[in-house]
Amino acid sequence: MRSVPLAGAVLLVFMGGTLRAQDKPGPTTSAGAEGFSVQNESGDYRLQLRGYVQFDGRFFSGDEGALAINTFTLRRVRPILQGTLGRYFEFSVMPDFGGGVAVLQDAWLDFKPSSKLKVRVGKFKGPVGLERLQSATAITFVERAFPTALVPNRDVGIMVHGDLAGGVLSYAGALADGAPDGGSVDVDLNDGKDLEGRVFLSPFKKGSSAFKDLGFGIAGTTGKQSGPLPAYRSSGQVSVISILTGVVADGTRTRWTPQLSLYTGRLGLLGEYARSSWGVKTPDATHVDFEVSAWQATATVLLTGDKASFGGVRPLRPFDPSKGQWGALELAARVHKLELARSTLDAGIIDPTKSARELSAWALGLTWSLTRNIKQYADFEHVSFKGGAAGGADREDENVFFIRTQVSF
Repeated sequence: MRSVPLAGAVLLVFMGGTLRAQDKPGPTTSAGAEGFSVQNESGDYRLQLRGYVQFDGRFFSGDEGALAINTFTLRRVRPILQGTLGRYFEFSVMPDFGGGVAVLQDAWLDFKPSSKLKVRVGKFKGPVGLERLQSATAITFVERAFPTALVPNRDVGIMVHGDLAGGVLSYAGALADGAPDGGSVDVDLNDGKDLEGRVFLSPFKKGSSAFKDLGFGIAGTTGKQSGPLPAYRSSGQVSVISILTGVVADGTRTRWTPQLSLYTGRLGLLGEYARSSWGVKTPDATHVDFEVSAWQATATVLLTGDKASFGGVRPLRPFDPSKGQWGALELAARVHKLELARSTLDAGIIDPTKSARELSAWALGLTWSLTRNIKQYADFEHVSFKGGAAGGADREDENVFFIRTQVSF
């Protein structure tokens, strides 16, 4: 037995104990597809390092008006530090260095007395948009569909959430600063706050039905907000709606979004509708409404017999040519649309020479999941516009090719 300092020996004698190596188990470490972690023997205290990088290429065809730039970009660079602090507490911190700009995406703490009731404080995804709630590592296309542009991204506040009846019903309700459509907030610029809520039902969650992963629900937000109106962009990240100078939000903002997803065998389906309505004030202090809506339908099929999932594909045969394994191939198709309300067009608060009143798009994509950690995307998207050019003419169509190499762990 190792020698023990005198003070330590006295303490052991006083406590009636003996010093044995097995009485002091050390922490355990692990490394794998889910990242790197260290934890104590019980697992109550755990620290995990994860992250992902997305390297994108974006190339436009027929862009006669030179509205877009062909580019390579680091779309997302996100290290993730998460873990548990005892039995009832969980945390996550995720910065983003995409585009060479440092942004804090997530920084939250969960108090979780049970799976039925959790309380989250900090900065987190607003519990609203279905595709927004899907991890960026699991989305079907390089860019999310139009409805995601009308719901909050990250917000700062407090949220109560949980799963009831073994996950058959999920719920969330939050009081937050109030992120703009498609945007995030770090510092609140007004006293207004948003109430955000979502309920999502998966009636066949229990059992082995083919509809086990069928889910549908509704979400929304409401609150009084003031300040600049958000920017809306096409799939190629080109501005498509130009608000006139001096027009600002000043009143109640309401959003609602019914949503549905189904994953069964090799097939996947995601559908979503979103409507956002703002009270705005013009330079002459007139109050009018700004209203925009969008919908999408996305279908996927695994060509290699793998299982479709909202959480992303996990290849049954990860890339290993020596074993004749090549990973998973997923084919996807999407249609989506964004439209300004007639009352918004008539209110005279947008620049008609720079603002499309309607965007209609379709997309095809092929995703190769070599392993759980390496994924390659190739997408093509066509967007047509109504309005948005000089003299009220239609803006030229947008045709964009996307590629993405994704590394995650």
